[in-house]
Amino acid sequence: MPATPESSAPEPAAEAAGGPAISRKSLLKAALVATAVPLFAGGGVALARDSANTGRPLAPTPDCDDGDEPTHDQIEGPYFKPNSPLRTSLVTASTPGVPLTVSGYVFGRECRPVPGVLLDFWQADTNGAYDMSGYAFRGHQFTDRNGAFTLTTIVPGLYPGRTRHIHVKAQAPGSGILTTQLYFPGEPRNNTDMLYDAALLMNVRAVGSGKEGTFDFVLDVAQDPTDPPTDPTDPPTGPGGTWAAGTAYTAGDRVTYGGVAYRCLQAHTALTGWEPPNVPALWERG
Repeated sequence: MPATPESSAPEPAAEAAGGPAISRKSLLKAALVATAVPLFAGGGVALARDSANTGRPLAPTPDCDDGDEPTHDQIEGPYFKPNSPLRTSLVTASTPGVPLTVSGYVFGRECRPVPGVLLDFWQADTNGAYDMSGYAFRGHQFTDRNGAFTLTTIVPGLYPGRTRHIHVKAQAPGSGILTTQLYFPGEPRNNTDMLYDAALLMNVRAVGSGKEGTFDFVLDVAQDPTDPPTDPTDPPTGPGGTWAAGTAYTAGDRVTYGGVAYRCLQAHTALTGWEPPNVPALWERG
């Protein structure tokens, strides 16, 4: 699929629709609703927002090794491709498969939302095949200033040895990269897939002819509960160079920052907090 032009500056979904931004109180209220009304029969999987009022730090979302890689440190496996398009939808009106929308929040350990998180998704098509020649069913996006994200796709197909899953890489500004997978409840192969992790189950419910899934990521990011989240649109501070927030970079572009040269690995629009030393997923030295 060709890349679709979108702005990567994180904007709140509610504001984009003309509604108010999601407040901390709204998140807590949503947690109570989510707890009272599970999203699939038999009870829902606990979301990170459900733990907001416990006063205890959240456990980070676990890494997930897909078992296909030749060496352990390449945990994204052979189907990952860098430089995915910036987009929140991986499908068109004619894409075959069961429609699926996945939404949620990204939190830090103190259950505060993290804006500007890079989420890179990739998955198999409805027949269980990955597109290795193009970028079908691949795309990255950034969480909005409320830490929210939404992905429009289809339910991925099955292939030998694995249960149904969606791959994702997540990286907060100045933090390491989390490589993990999202799983579907009620899948027979969940019981036989050696890589399956119940901690990575989405809440899933049927909606018309499609499905809706929810999942909250928790990144191992330290947070001071008294400080407001950083706004990625704030002016940058720190060492200068040719890198500039608000600039649209493409793979292969070169910049300097703090006296060091960097090469762009993945097309994106630069945000404050995503300076080259902070994001090895986007920039490499040299």
